[in-house]
Amino acid sequence: MDRYYRMCHQNIGKVARIRDKRGHVHVGKIVRVSPNTVYITPPRRGTGGFGYGFYGGWWGWGPAYGVGLGLIAGIAIGSLFWW
Repeated sequence: MDRYYRMCHQNIGKVARIRDKRGHVHVGKIVRVSPNTVYITPPRRGTGGFGYGFYGGWWGWGPAYGVGLGLIAGIAIGSLFWW
C-alpha cells in the first residue's frame, strides 16, 4: 500500500488508469492522495466542438471520487491514454 501511496503522490495532476482487486478500472486525473485513498477526477465527454476523427471530444474533468489504496491491484500512469 505504501508503494501505491508514493506512486500516486508523485504523480498528482497526471492521468492514471487504476485497476482494483474487484476488477474495476478507474481512469482519471489524480487530484489528491491521503494515506488510505487516492482521489481521481474522470474525464467528461463534450457534446460539441472539434474532436479527432469524430464529432465531440473530451473536455474537462468530472467531480473527484476516491479509490481505496488497499483495493488497488495495479496502476498505470501517463498521458498516453488520451492524447
